[in-house]
Amino acid sequence: MNITHILISVFWLSLSFLPIPEKSPILLADPTIFYHEGTYYLYGTSGNDKNMGFEVYVSKNLKSWKRSDKNDGYALKKGESYGDIGFWAPQVFAYEGKFYMAYTANEHIAIATSDSPLGPFTQKEKKDLEAPVKQIDPYIFIDDDGKKYMYHVRLTEGNRLFVAEMEDDFSGIKAETLTYCFHAEEPWENTQNVDWTISEGPAIIKHEGLYYFIYSANDFRNPDYAVGYAVSESPMGPWTKSPSNPIFDKTDAGINGSGHGDYFVDAKGKLRYVLHTHNSDEKVSPRKTGVIELEFVKNGNEADLLEVKKGSFKFLEVE
Repeated sequence: MNITHILISVFWLSLSFLPIPEKSPILLADPTIFYHEGTYYLYGTSGNDKNMGFEVYVSKNLKSWKRSDKNDGYALKKGESYGDIGFWAPQVFAYEGKFYMAYTANEHIAIATSDSPLGPFTQKEKKDLEAPVKQIDPYIFIDDDGKKYMYHVRLTEGNRLFVAEMEDDFSGIKAETLTYCFHAEEPWENTQNVDWTISEGPAIIKHEGLYYFIYSANDFRNPDYAVGYAVSESPMGPWTKSPSNPIFDKTDAGINGSGHGDYFVDAKGKLRYVLHTHNSDEKVSPRKTGVIELEFVKNGNEADLLEVKKGSFKFLEVE
């Protein structure tokens, strides 16, 4: 062995003693991922300081995540937009060159804007969308004909799901269009048999002319928190819940409390859904962020089935 071989051997041996960078789980609940120009942006309900706003993490490959170094790591920070407590369940979308964040604060819904997915998302006038009741979990859907809809939860006789057309500038809903969608009535949706049932976390996919309404049911603290979907021929309903519900639960995740997320299409065209789980089977919070792959499966002459690809669940980690 000559000196060159010895030096190469020493070099590779030295590499084996270098510390491996540690990764830790991302602790965001009610998460959403927005994919834009080759970058994934992750937002959600903070597991640590729920009253500060919405953190944002970035990734190029869905594997390596880093918290943004802009605006102290927040896409929306308390004081720069509506709300001072309970920042929950954000959704980010783009429209006509501007970025929007629909979110919950103070158990009301607000919409802020930014020139970047990193934020800061702000409002000129710090206000919520007017409503006669508390409302949470907004999801804005823009149909092929340009009509805008807001799916959301109203706290009335339970956490019940509603939809309404929106004004073109997202300043509010058209009150006369407000329509009840559905609530938790099936056994899997209320495993603790409570009077105030919970259905929440709406997300809408349009597929082959049909509308697929993804939602979660049970209290988020319940180990049986899980994901289901319903289908309609119209964005306003009526909705038919899938007989295969729930499509993802604690058995599939291998950990309690799996649900409440949002779908996105990745760089390879795969349909994915980001969601949260409990921290462990003994501890609910801070909740952990994970992702699964969704797929539409042919069902004869019936509507395609929405299913979770087996073995696709994985937790997201930050470097």
